[in-house]
Amino acid sequence: MMQPRLRPMTSRTATLIGLTAIVMWSLLAVFTVATGHIPAFQLAAMTFTIGGVLGSATVLLRGGAARALRLPAIAWAVGIGGLFGYHALYFLSLRLAPPAEAGLLNYLWPLLIVLFSSLLPGERLAPHHILGALLGLAGTVLLFVGNTGVQYTAVQIPGFVAAFIAAFVWAAYSVLSRKLKAVPTDAVAGFCLATALLAAMVHLAIETTIWPETAMQWLAIVLLGLGPVGAAFYAWDIGMKHGEIRVLGAASYATPLLSTGFLIVAGYAQATTAIALAALLIAGGGLIAAKDMFRKRS
Repeated sequence: MMQPRLRPMTSRTATLIGLTAIVMWSLLAVFTVATGHIPAFQLAAMTFTIGGVLGSATVLLRGGAARALRLPAIAWAVGIGGLFGYHALYFLSLRLAPPAEAGLLNYLWPLLIVLFSSLLPGERLAPHHILGALLGLAGTVLLFVGNTGVQYTAVQIPGFVAAFIAAFVWAAYSVLSRKLKAVPTDAVAGFCLATALLAAMVHLAIETTIWPETAMQWLAIVLLGLGPVGAAFYAWDIGMKHGEIRVLGAASYATPLLSTGFLIVAGYAQATTAIALAALLIAGGGLIAAKDMFRKRS
């Protein structure tokens, strides 16, 4: 009896899967706050371990472990460099620079993804993609500037530089994932485990271990590993390789907005006029960039 052939994933489906990563990353701040005072690299090691084990379990159940890890050196370099490199730089920026300003520089990566995508074979950058990305950038600027005071010192400059480089690292990782389309998404499990190992080594070298003190803190760590630092990377990989990369890049500007919204709901932040205006700019920019998805297909 012949086995039914699975239909290939459509670009629209892959894009929708990629969008779930944006939602999960929006919960990163709330869950991180809920973990207490656990050092950054220790937290990265714990959560990436959970994310890696989660992915490895699904791979083992399907019997594809050997194939998922039999990768060219360039794939390992891009995967580990993207996950560990980005988070190491981002954590460093949060230590050395004001979080809001560091976050603003870091969130240049959605715009960079939209622009870098034009360098890929068969991809074309349309005016509405650029307009949507710029509106999202304007909304992100308003979101941060409208809620912080600005005081810069020479000590903070390395933090700003780290945040700026982090944006390029994540944008490059995302776009290069498209170039490495033949690399299975299951390989992300290996990238997560390698990132966890490197984060643990950095933690042991420069940080003091602090274990969670409550059940709620343990729960927050598990949720981080399952979602923002777990399933989100697998969903993002699918979106980058098979979806509309420019739409995902522009839609990523919703991450700081949604994150702020979740913080407000959880009682960690207050609603302001700046947030409302930022919401209009970011939502509008995302809709403009994604307008191709809403066209009827013949």
